[in-house]
Amino acid sequence: MDYGKTGAARKGTNAPRHAEHNAKGSRKNPYDKSQDKSALLARMKAAAAEAKAKE
Repeated sequence: MDYGKTGAARKGTNAPRHAEHNAKGSRKNPYDKSQDKSALLARMKAAAAEAKAKE
């Protein structure tokens, strides 16, 4: 086998195939917007209280 003709593997690009619909920094998800976690915290507290009540 002639190893001189094999060459190196082609270097691929490190870019995604498509853009995410909610990528950080996009119109739907700007960098300076922080998510409001108060609703999530309320649901978690309610679920914990319900689980404690079932014990």
